[in-house]
Amino acid sequence: MKGASPIQRLPAAARDTLELAELISSPDEALNVFDFQAAAKAELPPAHYGYLATGVDGDATLRANRAGFGKLQLRPRRLVDVSRVDTGIEIFGERWETPIGISPCGSQRAFHPQGEAAVARAARSRGHTQILSTVTTTSVEEVVEARGEPVWYQLYPTASWDVTRRLLRRAEGAGCRVVVLTVDLPVLSNRETQERYARTDARDCTKCHEPSLEGFLRRKPMFEGVDMTGVAFDTPHLTWEFVRRLGDETDMRVVVKGIVTREDADRCVGYGADGIIVSNHGGRAEESGRATIESLPEVVEGVGGRIPVLVDGGFRRGNDIVKALALGATAICVGRPYLWGLAAFGQPGVERVLDILRAELVLAMKLAGRPSVADLDRTLLSGP
Repeated sequence: MKGASPIQRLPAAARDTLELAELISSPDEALNVFDFQAAAKAELPPAHYGYLATGVDGDATLRANRAGFGKLQLRPRRLVDVSRVDTGIEIFGERWETPIGISPCGSQRAFHPQGEAAVARAARSRGHTQILSTVTTTSVEEVVEARGEPVWYQLYPTASWDVTRRLLRRAEGAGCRVVVLTVDLPVLSNRETQERYARTDARDCTKCHEPSLEGFLRRKPMFEGVDMTGVAFDTPHLTWEFVRRLGDETDMRVVVKGIVTREDADRCVGYGADGIIVSNHGGRAEESGRATIESLPEVVEGVGGRIPVLVDGGFRRGNDIVKALALGATAICVGRPYLWGLAAFGQPGVERVLDILRAELVLAMKLAGRPSVADLDRTLLSGP
């Protein structure tokens, strides 16, 4: 449509929540996490919102992540005592109050001046584990200080093992006990929606985004003092031996993020991974058209209970979380919703998003007749 806004040019399924949601003026006004999406869009420059909103190619996988939950129905049980609900889980000997973790996302100061530190304070106040991106705009030391305890550290591999080693040492020095290796983006993907939004942004973006690797890394404190001369982020040469080598290099637990098949899940175990995150990068890697909730069962089967399996991609409701746990996930990770909250209202926005998701999870468990996470199994579900 000539002259249409970026929202109008998106597929209908991607526009619905933005068009229907009322624009809230405070976190307390939100009825659900979607209310924060419209608030974030109103607050952010178009290019920044586009980075947050984009999938790849025609955004089919982005949409599939949401649509996948609708293919599963619940089979609630009645007359079960649900006066008390236990949402707690345990991973790597650590108890989580809730099975909701915070997914990594880079450049969070593009959404709010306090960026990752605000998210860390929200995570501390609500008892959630946080995964920090390699391309964070706040150093791991500052984030750990704000969090009050170590976070998980997400690792983008580069073409240089020396760079990888330096990033690992810094994360270990900050107290991180888990490294999350992202393997689903060996080359940069085709993010058309991001580009469409950027074309509507009238600002001079080169003031912050210099068109070079050096310019990109200048605002990424994890690379301070690291010689990146000739080092590329593209890693098309990466193989399974990298997982084994990573495990040999660090005492941190190694979690592989980006696994979507039974075969690769089995290989993760064979090459020494301590955990898996089923992920398609929020629909920002390959355009598979397949939801992570649809990939989850075969990954769980491939692991066979040997290591924990987490999952991210499209989680917006308590029922979504219940369905993933019933399919065998140990925990889920949420991405865009907390970033919407951050962009719109800073730390209070993140806290409100986490509160809504936890409250919906508790309510969903009560209505399903399942008083603990351990009670969530395949008998709760109907569908493919």
